[in-house]
Amino acid sequence: MILVEPDVLLTEASRLPGLDGQKMSKSYNNTIGLREDAATVTRKIRTMPTDPARVKRNDPGDPAKCPVWQFHLAYSDQETKEWVQRGCRSAGIGCLDCKQPVIDAVLAEQAPMRERAQRYLDDPTLVKNIAADGCDKARELARETMREVREVMGLAYS
Repeated sequence: MILVEPDVLLTEASRLPGLDGQKMSKSYNNTIGLREDAATVTRKIRTMPTDPARVKRNDPGDPAKCPVWQFHLAYSDQETKEWVQRGCRSAGIGCLDCKQPVIDAVLAEQAPMRERAQRYLDDPTLVKNIAADGCDKARELARETMREVREVMGLAYS
């Protein structure tokens, strides 16, 4: 085939909710940017809403009703998930305790991205050169693909 239909590539957590439990969207202001600084990420996660049933620290909760749990499903190992389940349901841990492993995991995931991006932030001409090279390569590939498409369709131009 010349024009192959792309397949969907999904991870185990193919969709992560926003910080407020709704759909993640910049217009809802409930996102974490890929290169946000550690203090901002920490503040955003620490202020996430939690299970509404946990009004006081000693109130038991249900992780399934808490937006933070969705982040645990994506970022935490099995041992941490079990710790959260036990601690939340028994009120053995507070909501900030529950959020800390998520904060640590998000920051760890972002660290290499921030490091790699710094080079391009320091020298924006690198980005312009990469974009120009990509345009040239894409233009050549598109030209070749269209030649093949026209040939297959019997539209070969002279």
